[in-house]
Amino acid sequence: MATTSETPVLDTLAAMTVDSIDRCGLDDRTLILTRLAALVAMDAPGISYLAHVDPAVKANLTAEQLQDVLVAIAPVVGTARVMSAASHITKALGFTIALAEAEAATIAEADARHRSRS
Repeated sequence: MATTSETPVLDTLAAMTVDSIDRCGLDDRTLILTRLAALVAMDAPGISYLAHVDPAVKANLTAEQLQDVLVAIAPVVGTARVMSAASHITKALGFTIALAEAEAATIAEADARHRSRS
């Protein structure tokens, strides 16, 4: 079956994620922490961590809780993967913050233009 979507891979991944969440009995915090541990264990690329920043924020996870997961799994997955994950998480958070700052600047500029016209 052909798809008309411009992003069929992302659409499929999103659908898989929604289905997984719907079928999972874990609370949001435990789910995100478990996924984080799985990402570290498989030495996932940075983009995979980026996809979990918003759900982690919505689940009210703290940086300390994310660090606790890394500490807990370090003896199992090894220091190289934990350090790689820490780097990916830091970059994902930095990208998210930069994106939010750019969005805020754009909104402020639009508001300033609107006020100058009034």
